[in-house]
Amino acid sequence: MDDIIYDPAIFKAPDAIPLERDQLAIFLAGSIEMGAARNWQDALIETIYAKGLPFLIFNPRRDDWDASWEQSIENPQFKEQVQWELQALESADIILMHFEPNTKSPITLLELGLFAQSGKLWVHCPGGFWRKGNVDIVCERYGIKQVGSLPSFIGVLTALVGGE
Repeated sequence: MDDIIYDPAIFKAPDAIPLERDQLAIFLAGSIEMGAARNWQDALIETIYAKGLPFLIFNPRRDDWDASWEQSIENPQFKEQVQWELQALESADIILMHFEPNTKSPITLLELGLFAQSGKLWVHCPGGFWRKGNVDIVCERYGIKQVGSLPSFIGVLTALVGGE
């Protein structure tokens, strides 16, 4: 019998976020800063896919993002993006948050504060992130689990579905 590899459903803004689902949903929070942050989301998604882990994935890295959009509530594209991210964060069962060294990641820091008490966060904040001390203290205070590497997120997800 052939092993069936589950093709995870990946949702990006402005995709509709499913309100009813049979699988756990993950939000990939973290550094995106164009030009400063590598595309760690795609690398993590590839590993989730390769391992056949049955999760829905909310990825905020928008394919048609335009850095020239004014970051204003009056800008419909920008507002749509932020509203999508907030809805996806709220809908997710698990938030995997990565702070990329050599970035500022102000929105990720904001999301850490917003969801620190949610019980959904797993954080990776390596040395080299400019506010690592702050992140570590918030995680300690609110019992947020931290992992030592991006690949460690896969171990967390595998354990959640009862894998090896």
